[in-house]
Amino acid sequence: MKNLIEISKIVTKKKVRKIEIFDDHSLKNKNSKFNDFYESLMLSKFKNDRDAASALYGCSPTDDKYRQLKSRFRKRLLNTLFFLDINLPSTSTYERAYFSCNKEWTLVKILLSYGADATASSHAKSILTTALKFKFADVIVNCSRILREHSANIGDEKNFEIYDGHVKKFANILEAEIRSEELYQRVIMNYLKPPSKNHNLEEKIDTYCDALVGLSEIYDSPVIVYNMYLVWTYRYQMLRDFNSMLEVCNKSEAYIEENPTYHRADKLAIFQLKKMTAYLHLHDWKNGKINAEKCLKSFPKGSDKWFQFMEYYLLLAFHTENYINALAIFNEAVGNSKYKKQSTLIREKWKIYDIYLNYIIESQGKENPVLETQRRKMFRLSRFLSDPILYPKDQRIFTVLMVVAQVLFFIEKKSFTSAEERIDRLKNYANRQLKKEQYHRVIQFIRLLMQLSKAEFQVSRLSNTQKYLDKLEETPFNYRGLISELEIIPFEKLWEMILNRLR
Repeated sequence: MKNLIEISKIVTKKKVRKIEIFDDHSLKNKNSKFNDFYESLMLSKFKNDRDAASALYGCSPTDDKYRQLKSRFRKRLLNTLFFLDINLPSTSTYERAYFSCNKEWTLVKILLSYGADATASSHAKSILTTALKFKFADVIVNCSRILREHSANIGDEKNFEIYDGHVKKFANILEAEIRSEELYQRVIMNYLKPPSKNHNLEEKIDTYCDALVGLSEIYDSPVIVYNMYLVWTYRYQMLRDFNSMLEVCNKSEAYIEENPTYHRADKLAIFQLKKMTAYLHLHDWKNGKINAEKCLKSFPKGSDKWFQFMEYYLLLAFHTENYINALAIFNEAVGNSKYKKQSTLIREKWKIYDIYLNYIIESQGKENPVLETQRRKMFRLSRFLSDPILYPKDQRIFTVLMVVAQVLFFIEKKSFTSAEERIDRLKNYANRQLKKEQYHRVIQFIRLLMQLSKAEFQVSRLSNTQKYLDKLEETPFNYRGLISELEIIPFEKLWEMILNRLR
């Protein structure tokens, strides 16, 4: 009762008249500017403040009406974070516990700031019980410091020593976790850089791996273990040792299975996606399919993770020439009710996949009756071939892939003059707009198309192509999720397909 009295006094003095949040009830009010703003953001309708201000008020983003709405909207969104439903099936017990501990820790700090020390300590004791179960080192240290001070103030020597022991033990573990996070962050910070700019990582990643193994042997911490496995997967991916990468991913999954208390759905998803990456580069359709079907069951259909897995699953089908499966995967993804809510970038990617699927049907349908039955009624070839195609600068690879697709269709139609025009456009990209290091493979493929154009699309007249093929082999396909590395059909294989269609 003393605690309730303490809390009631604080609330009485400081309560607000109304808590503004976004809940199911408030979102039913369709005449609200807040809800218009919210729905538009969810549908990715606004790219910037100018778009939002124009749509909501027909004004500039500096107008007071819009600025006030945006400020209040932001406050309401932040308030809503305190009332998120963390009991969704897709949220692991570990994640729910960590969220709850931190939310409750905020209450402890509020209580302390208003002098409700007894209530704050009681609350901290409850949080500590959960934190110890899941080994949340940061939470344990925070709560134990509060409880140690409270024990000192009331002369409780026994509990003082207990909490002091927690502080000392878990402060060391927390320091080790911070070190493991630093090593992992150094890897991801440099990993996506071009090879010429990440030599520092190549030289040091072995040291990072050894350091993480050492930390995991000294300290019993799931945070350290997860970071250790993640860094090792990056190491093997850099070395293109995809079989060893799979071994690390399997070990990480075994750790999660053997330690259900520390199960983290977000980490498991990363390891599962890394496995898909390995299967993609190994062209292992059988095991990749098994992994994909297993993993997709663990994500809610239509979630961001689900779409990410579907993309890798689709690419694996493309790269292993399982085109019937690719069609099925594509149809399932774009047929999902949440597809339209995906970002513009993701939807544009899937539109390009659609174009290439249509090319496969067009070029191989006559020899494959099953493919022929999948001919897509919504696809308008004439409209696509007349499309000028121009994506923003940061999505230039989409422009290249779509123009390449136009070349493929024109070759199929034996419209060689039109194909030559598109190749000239690609030549301009290769010579002036594509960075050599970032788009090395794309440029080599364009050079091959240029040789084909010079030979007037006569395979027997082709020359000077081997050096470009050699350069493609020297820099194998490597997809890390960057759109600049996207190859729907590997360029070597696509080149062979073109030659076969012309022979």
